[in-house]
Amino acid sequence: MYICKTMTDIVTQQIQKNLGMTPTDEQAMAIAVFRQFMTSAHPHAVMIIRGSAGTGKTTLASAIVRTLQQMRRKVVLLAPTGRAAKVFAMNSGYEAFTIHRKIYRQRSAALDDRFNLNNNMQQDTLYFVDEASMIANSGMGESIFGSGRLLDDLLQYVYNDRNCRLVFLGDKAQLPPVGEEESPALMGSYLRRYGFEVFECDLNEVLRQHSDSGILFNATRIRQLITHDEVTQLPLIRFQGFADIQIVMGNELIEQLSNSYQRVGIDETMVIVRSNKRAIIYNQGIRGMILDREEELSRGDLLMVVKNHYLSKDEAPTVEETGNKNDEQEPRFGQIGSFIANGDRAQVVRVRNIRKLYGFRFADVWLSFPDYDDYELQTVVNLDTLTAESPALTREQQEQLYQQIMEDYADITQKKDRLKALREDVYYNAVQVKYAYAVTCHKAQGGQWEHIYVDQGYMSDEMLTPDYIHWLYTAFTRATEKLYLVNWPKTQIENNG
Repeated sequence: MYICKTMTDIVTQQIQKNLGMTPTDEQAMAIAVFRQFMTSAHPHAVMIIRGSAGTGKTTLASAIVRTLQQMRRKVVLLAPTGRAAKVFAMNSGYEAFTIHRKIYRQRSAALDDRFNLNNNMQQDTLYFVDEASMIANSGMGESIFGSGRLLDDLLQYVYNDRNCRLVFLGDKAQLPPVGEEESPALMGSYLRRYGFEVFECDLNEVLRQHSDSGILFNATRIRQLITHDEVTQLPLIRFQGFADIQIVMGNELIEQLSNSYQRVGIDETMVIVRSNKRAIIYNQGIRGMILDREEELSRGDLLMVVKNHYLSKDEAPTVEETGNKNDEQEPRFGQIGSFIANGDRAQVVRVRNIRKLYGFRFADVWLSFPDYDDYELQTVVNLDTLTAESPALTREQQEQLYQQIMEDYADITQKKDRLKALREDVYYNAVQVKYAYAVTCHKAQGGQWEHIYVDQGYMSDEMLTPDYIHWLYTAFTRATEKLYLVNWPKTQIENNG
């Protein structure tokens, strides 16, 4: 067990104190379930806290974390993305890490860019994982990390026979991982298949202090549609009586976005769309018509990495550069780890030396990563992905780049030496990026912004699917202050008059 039974009353009282208010009935039940979970003697006890937007899930989790920290219990906070980890850290007041950077390590072989599951050396440690709806286990996509099944690897890492255990926090109404119908980390039945003792609780009641929020009112309505066996019509959105949700017509969009950039900043404003093609149109329009950027890539541009990139020793700052001289010239990657992940956001500091090679265009770029303490990186960026409709370089483009670069190493006789040179080639390994002023909902998931603009595009009753409802709910709940719905159709507006 993680906490002895004699201490449970103290723990419960302290959680309620740190909550800062009288817990709701659902929160009180969650605290009671957490108490059972913490005193369980089962070696593989796991807890799931499911909570919808505005129900106090984050507040409760933060109170639990603070209580354990005050009791000098070891706690580790994790999240699927850098933005989600940053939000989790801000809400809890403690440092949070991305799952991949915590549980994986790069293989030592010079020719291998895969990552093995790390050894968990912690003991008596409780791991909290926020935004657990994003944790996939289908084995789809890039499988360079461990087994390719993130949930399996996370469970194997945490449960190391040293009295470590895990709490999943998440919202099952959000988009499930790509390729899966539901989020496996939030399903008790799924985890029981592994032999786990599962403790579960749900928070569904929206707290009173959120009752005047149009964002949460409408998000709650949309979530209720998810529980229905069959949705027959598009959800109606209520605007009347709420100050935090409004319609923006196309001819007002430029002015309104400009106002958001001035009021809360570009980093706290995001446009969410339904396709990469639509995101490209928005990104080009924002750069040209609002930011007045004529160059393809300019200082201050916000970018999103669209393919994992492994940092070389040349890219990482040395101890000499960071001022720590215990191990001179050793690379210091910091919290960003040894790679930049697909989905990480960066801001352009400087652009130099744009050139065309191997049929592609490249530039030397200095990047700053806001979700990782503004970590700075000097690297080579592939400019062709900026406006490509494909998520990253296509398989054909990657093959073209491979073949042309390998011709430069034809004089190297040993194949393994040629491959080693390829792995270290700055052009083959150039960072692939897109503009990040407008993104798809999957790319926005896990993050929060003060101002969110949602453009769902054309919709009809025939296009109504469970995926759309999950998409809409997830998009709405990315906003913390203001939600703007772009060109929202009259057929989806509730008439209160």
